[in-house]
Amino acid sequence: MRSPLKRLAPFFLGAIAAAAAFAGVYLFFVRTHIGQVVDESAFSGANAWHSGLIDFARQFLDALPAISIGLAIVIGLTIVAVRRNWSVLAIAILAAGGANASTQLLKYTILSRPQTGVADGLSNSLPSGHTTVAASAALVVFLVASPRSRPLVAIIGSLFAVVTGAATLVNQWHRPSDVIAGLLVVAFWACIAGCLLVWMRAKTTPRSTRSRVPVLGWIAVACAVVAGAGLAVTYVTATQGGSHLLIAYIGGVSAIAAVGFALGAMSNRAFHWLA
Repeated sequence: MRSPLKRLAPFFLGAIAAAAAFAGVYLFFVRTHIGQVVDESAFSGANAWHSGLIDFARQFLDALPAISIGLAIVIGLTIVAVRRNWSVLAIAILAAGGANASTQLLKYTILSRPQTGVADGLSNSLPSGHTTVAASAALVVFLVASPRSRPLVAIIGSLFAVVTGAATLVNQWHRPSDVIAGLLVVAFWACIAGCLLVWMRAKTTPRSTRSRVPVLGWIAVACAVVAGAGLAVTYVTATQGGSHLLIAYIGGVSAIAAVGFALGAMSNRAFHWLA
């Protein structure tokens, strides 16, 4: 059995990593000219290649807040009523609330989007609020779920968050960087929740489940390869004054999927001791 300090380390380091990744995404894709060009290429690609997806995306996003909050409340309370882990629910709700409050504060008060000649006149849209709502709702259900069902919840929750993020891109509400930033905000608060749960259960003997979801990890790796190739092509093309909108679009969606599924896999592994 690992000591509470060893169980705390992954969450502490994870929070630092999520914050650093968030800063990197913001500084490159929002604060630099070439970053804005790459991000805007994916955004424009979504407009050119969304086909018939936009109607579904708009309907889905319009209903998303009610869907996310409603499902989280119903499923979460049902699970808690059976498992009676009210303290875990309280921490999960605290983390979800912190994530959504942070997103609104960052987007509208702290962060800004400089005018670099790329889509000037638009205000800052990072991080994505819809993505944060979806991912934080999935986090609540994930934390209160039983160890046996948590891998399945990780898969469904990750898919829900990824689809939501992709829908905001298809619907021209957000760029890929906005969505990824929203996922990272939730990841940061998930780590904070992990720290609180470790501290709360420091004197108890955790029951390790060691359940994993390798499918999420492999999908994340595959999406990361596609995203990396798309980003590289888009970056090189942009520096030469050209654009490959379809490649940028595919790369942006793949990057969203890679981050979303990777965070789902890592969350399942990090919380394997939570019974």
